[in-house]
Amino acid sequence: MIVKKEKCNPEGCGNYLCMRVSPSNRAGKEAIIKDTDGKVKVNEEVITDADRIAANKCPFEALIMVNLPDALNQEPIHRYPPNGFALYKLPIPIFGKVVGIIGRNGIGKSTTLNILAGILKPNLGEEGKKATYKDLIERFKGTEAQIFFEKLDKGEIKIAYKPQMVDQIPKAFNGTVLELLKKSDEKGEIEKIAEELQLNNILDHDIKDISGGELQRVAIAATVLKKANLYLFDEPTSYLDIKQRIKVSKFIKKLANENTAVMVIEHDLIILDYMTDLIHLMYGQEGAFGICSKAKTTKAGINTYLSGYIADENMRFRDHPIKFEKNPFEKESKYEQLTKWESFEYKVGQFSLNAEQGKIERHDIIGILGENGIGKTTFAKIISGQIKGEDHITQKETNHGELTISYKPQYIEKNDELVMTYLIDALKYEMQLIKPLQIKPLFNKTLNQLSGGELQRVAIAKCLSQEADIYMMDEPSAYLDVEQRLTISKAIKDMMIEKGKSAIIIDHDLLFIDYLSNKILVFEGEPAIKGNTTGPHKMEQGMNKFLEELKITFRRDEESHRPRVNKIGSQKDQEQKSSGKLYYS
Repeated sequence: MIVKKEKCNPEGCGNYLCMRVSPSNRAGKEAIIKDTDGKVKVNEEVITDADRIAANKCPFEALIMVNLPDALNQEPIHRYPPNGFALYKLPIPIFGKVVGIIGRNGIGKSTTLNILAGILKPNLGEEGKKATYKDLIERFKGTEAQIFFEKLDKGEIKIAYKPQMVDQIPKAFNGTVLELLKKSDEKGEIEKIAEELQLNNILDHDIKDISGGELQRVAIAATVLKKANLYLFDEPTSYLDIKQRIKVSKFIKKLANENTAVMVIEHDLIILDYMTDLIHLMYGQEGAFGICSKAKTTKAGINTYLSGYIADENMRFRDHPIKFEKNPFEKESKYEQLTKWESFEYKVGQFSLNAEQGKIERHDIIGILGENGIGKTTFAKIISGQIKGEDHITQKETNHGELTISYKPQYIEKNDELVMTYLIDALKYEMQLIKPLQIKPLFNKTLNQLSGGELQRVAIAKCLSQEADIYMMDEPSAYLDVEQRLTISKAIKDMMIEKGKSAIIIDHDLLFIDYLSNKILVFEGEPAIKGNTTGPHKMEQGMNKFLEELKITFRRDEESHRPRVNKIGSQKDQEQKSSGKLYYS
């Protein structure tokens, strides 16, 4: 049984409800007891399956009774005490390959990289223990992991690690970008790496003054400047726009050679597919336990993940497959026009935004694509009325009254308001929002207590629960894992159908936009200087226009029908470019 201490609220449940209803406790055994911190603690040697009732009765979902797969007859690699998350099995880097890790948040991906990087000493399931390399060699005897840990023990593997939380770097380092890179530079390649990652223009900037995307590229550069033969990257494309994601993917892919191994955690499936050679799936129960699968080729691994079933391990880890439409292009339909805007120009500082006239029809889900700093958020704020004095909406009335817009900003403000209070309008959408977005366990937290992913889900639920004609969301996939992104996509689609409304979505995850949208608004130009909008286009036309700028082509996977990037210069890539059909012909 897992205890989530942060959720345990003895006063709120009427004084240790779980202890009172536990069959083992009622029989005089101390299965669930009061811990020194006032929360509950579980005695693993006494607890039985009958005590599942205690977990089910907990109103705060602080107890989780876990049934591990029958085949998992071993102690965990690591378990967080007491009664915490347990990690089983590890992925192993392979020289000459980029190995990817895919899985839900809270399933142990970052814990895995921390173990491989030597930052976290695993306890092999024994509280207080710190396993040595010799312990790990013995544990993994007869496997590839044994060889890996033997090399680590001999000092034959040197590791460079880019952590997930790059926003923590300014708290740990004072100085300019160049000073940080010099501190990390063991290769004498600052000029070369800065050029490849487009950092030259910010080298003299203070590390505290650069954007999230710039900070991410600086972190990647600092990692690669170290002399290592194993590079570990935890979510290297967060904060980056799609053009930067493609460039960073190429950059990371080039690191792998016969003397160098690379391992990557990534939630953008298109980028993960583009970047890696092999994939490990991580599955289990969020916050309870995580298991790492055997390595698969990238194509097979992602398709297996979407299917929810690992055939060679006879393991179903999701009760439904995630499916993409084979031919997503909708037939021409005539729907009521909700609103339109005339062409306009907006200037702020040295930046200018030029927008073509456009319109939004009922049932439209319009994806907005473009680089960072090119006016996407500015456009959204103008259309939604967030920027005062820039009223370019020329059709303001619908057949039921004045046009209304519900807006979810890119950056969400936190405060001390309870989630349940904040989402009072969303409570009536139990099946459409609360359940699929997994909001209920967050009800008794304040907005200040939420993680990035939790806050994102709450903000999306808030936006969709409002009564409006148009729902506008700026980067709703940020901080979410693959499954959460696709769940959010389905929720948005279903709500637009149910309400008969429309949505405008700004995002950098092309698979998310592909899965969700039926039209595309394209932004082109020069970041921080000028932006130009065209559209909304039909899906194929808009994606063709956007991919033309990226100089890549998309095809559909024949099994899952998900979009995949063609290898540049491949026969398929050349065929689609010559035909002008860059978006999966």
